Amino acid sequence: MPVAEPQDDTNVVRYEVSDGIAWVYFNRPEKRNAMNPATNRVMTDVLDEIEFRDDVKVLVLTGEGDAWQAGMDLKEYFRETEAQGLRGVRKSQRESYGWFRRLRWYQKPTIAMVNGWCFGGGFGPLCACDLAICADEAKFGLSEINWGILPGGGVTKVVVDFMSMRDAMYLTLTGEAIDGKTAAAWKLVNESVPLDQLKGRVEELAKTIMEKSPSAIKAAKDAVRRVKEMTYDNAEDYLVRAQESANFFDNESRKEGIKQFIDDKSYKPGLAAFKRDE
Repeated sequence: MPVAEPQDDTNVVRYEVSDGIAWVYFNRPEKRNAMNPATNRVMTDVLDEIEFRDDVKVLVLTGEGDAWQAGMDLKEYFRETEAQGLRGVRKSQRESYGWFRRLRWYQKPTIAMVNGWCFGGGFGPLCACDLAICADEAKFGLSEINWGILPGGGVTKVVVDFMSMRDAMYLTLTGEAIDGKTAAAWKLVNESVPLDQLKGRVEELAKTIMEKSPSAIKAAKDAVRRVKEMTYDNAEDYLVRAQESANFFDNESRKEGIKQFIDDKSYKPGLAAFKRDE
């Protein structure tokens, strides 16, 4: 696919929908897709546009060119924004962290398809996605320490949540980059594959998810994020109530799945998903 050259602020993010998948692209390849205030504003609009479309079952977030997301645009964030004072800084923070938070609780399942560089602030949307598949050739790093600051904006929380303490410390304190295979071994992503196999693997994963009940997928992904911060007793209570809600108020998928398993004997839950009418 040819690299698109952004001409103005409106196309710093682009998307296309095909076979149930919304492919959303960071689209500043000449800046290695570094986030600027325009990216944050347009991304919010894009998420709004596709969240409840019936033809979108899975969102895949990726990047144009040789980068996924190279972090914050230093010129626009750390010079131009700071020149506006605290008011400007807080505004830019709301815009960026707002769509990260939105992505964490998105209605549709989300996959980060990391095709290249992922640095600094890019860890925010990376870990906001439900799943992440990267290229072996991808590069991940927290370079903030190299220019005199700590990884802020939730990034330090991200690496501690997803990685071991030793690996989080190494990435944070050295400023060194790791490749895709190491990122997978350190559990920053689910898996790493050669770049020429990346899109095919993501499509395969998306199709697997699309076979499931959309309401069950939404409830399950929210539950995983919620219970991570809970005690066992609190998590148990939350999950019991969530299951009750699914059983009594959104029951059609559950009833059909049980019918196909018990009555029709047409599938086995441990091996596949039940057949859903589109």
